[in-house]
Amino acid sequence: MRSRPPVGRVLGVSGTPGTGKKSVAPVLAARMGLKCYSIDELAESLGSSSVEDGERVVDTGKLYTLIPDALGSRCVVYGHLLPHVVPRLKVEGAMVLRCEPSVLRERLERRGYPHKKVRDNVEAELIGVVASETRRAFGKVGELDTTSAVPDEVAVAIWHAAKERSWGGLRIDWTRNYDSAAKLRSLLDEGDAQSAST
Repeated sequence: MRSRPPVGRVLGVSGTPGTGKKSVAPVLAARMGLKCYSIDELAESLGSSSVEDGERVVDTGKLYTLIPDALGSRCVVYGHLLPHVVPRLKVEGAMVLRCEPSVLRERLERRGYPHKKVRDNVEAELIGVVASETRRAFGKVGELDTTSAVPDEVAVAIWHAAKERSWGGLRIDWTRNYDSAAKLRSLLDEGDAQSAST
């Protein structure tokens, strides 16, 4: 008799940096009475990260092998590296938080991100890199627009998806809002123009 594969126990929250994961995931976990883990914190506590050139770098391969044993009971795990470090069979479902790229750019600039990092993350959000990686990794994935939503609203939407086991549905395509070269330049080159003027 064949044994069944383990049932997923992780509710994943992923998204490009600046989309609201750190604000939403703890609210979701508290609402559901679950533990909440940041991938960055797990990587640090499991010895799977280092600091290089002032940036924390996660060894995703090492973390992927360690995470299954570190996550015992049902829990919420969040971070943009979710699809690279949590095995598919551990995941009950995942929600990717999305943010309109011009708003995301403003959020990342307020955080003091260097221009290149802002641009790279805005480009990734524009074309849905994290959403695509998360869908490819887990299959059971939804997307939520957090551009003007508050964390409680987003947490409730994820809670409903988990309760109903309904992770599909909305797919966000920001490229429709940037359908001309002028709009793309405005979005992606604004930091270049500011750098040139200073």
